[in-house]
Amino acid sequence: MKRILIIGCSGSGKSTFARALHQKTGIEVLHLDQYYWQPNWVESSKEEWRDTVSDLVQRESWIMEGNYSGTFDLRLPRADTIIFLDFSTLSCLWRVLKRTIRYHGTTRPDMTKNCPERFDLEFFHYILSYNSTRRKGILKILEQLKNEKTIHIFKNDKEKETFLRSIAL
Repeated sequence: MKRILIIGCSGSGKSTFARALHQKTGIEVLHLDQYYWQPNWVESSKEEWRDTVSDLVQRESWIMEGNYSGTFDLRLPRADTIIFLDFSTLSCLWRVLKRTIRYHGTTRPDMTKNCPERFDLEFFHYILSYNSTRRKGILKILEQLKNEKTIHIFKNDKEKETFLRSIAL
């Protein structure tokens, strides 16, 4: 594992898992939200974003966490390991609600500075619809890549923890 891509619904624990994987492997973590968002929740332009991701994937090793399916064409070919956190909608919603309350008005460690956590109805709608609108497509892509890449699909925290324990220091 040199280039590890972690994807999944918001609230599935991508950032936390990436940090834990970094502790085990020493591989640098790239939180894509930190590269996409500009201060005060300003989005990068499509061109800037693709240029940024193109540069990031050229690094020799990384743990890259974040969805941004519009850049799968750049990231999937470079990844040697793909981890899909395939968690239930209810679990993801609960985690995001707790995170929103915990960090409300402040910036989370895995976000761009000056992007304070806020209650965002559109974001909660995205989480509510993720499994019904995006999950099937992701699973189809992973099925197509199963002979080329190492793929792990975790449905709960226990599976993630078992995987982390299996990695030798």
